Amino acid sequence: MSTKEGMSRYRKPQYAVGPLFINRWSPRAMSGEEIEEEKLMALFEAARWAPSSFNNQPWRFIFARRGTEHWDLFFDLLVDQNKSWAKNAAVLVVVASKTTFDHNGKPARTHSYDAGAAWENLALQGTAMGFVVHGMQGFSYGEAKDKLGVPDDHRVEAMIAVGRPGKTEELPQELQDREFPSPRKKLTEIVFEGKFSG
Repeated sequence: MSTKEGMSRYRKPQYAVGPLFINRWSPRAMSGEEIEEEKLMALFEAARWAPSSFNNQPWRFIFARRGTEHWDLFFDLLVDQNKSWAKNAAVLVVVASKTTFDHNGKPARTHSYDAGAAWENLALQGTAMGFVVHGMQGFSYGEAKDKLGVPDDHRVEAMIAVGRPGKTEELPQELQDREFPSPRKKLTEIVFEGKFSG
């Protein structure tokens, strides 16, 4: 499936937006090939420039490369269904966010929101570079916090698998059937003028 052909088949924006937003999706098929450090760090560099309340930059990224001493620890955090495809990722990333402000120690209500902005920057940069970037919640949050040494004033938010595109036919059959870009709700379902009306 070519990007242009695939996106026009599955995704039709209601208004004109840049193609990067439409082309970003979450495939599972990855090749297992390594991603060079400079290219990997470009993803985190993109995340670094996300907006945040009081410029607190609460996001934290803890990662493991496939084939390194850290890989098994991260991989073992995943639920079995995610293991079935993430085994071919080049990198696994745990995303955490600092729940307090650096400048006064008070609770930062938007820490998760801000970390989400950083994750989206990372995902869009990965898409622009031709990588598969797949966020997920199917892992042990408690074990991630304990085993990765995440401090008590930080919250584990999600995991990300990053890799080079692979072959859909190498996925388990039930995942092959889901390996296509998903549509989105209509704007009228998510955007309300004046008052919530969902």
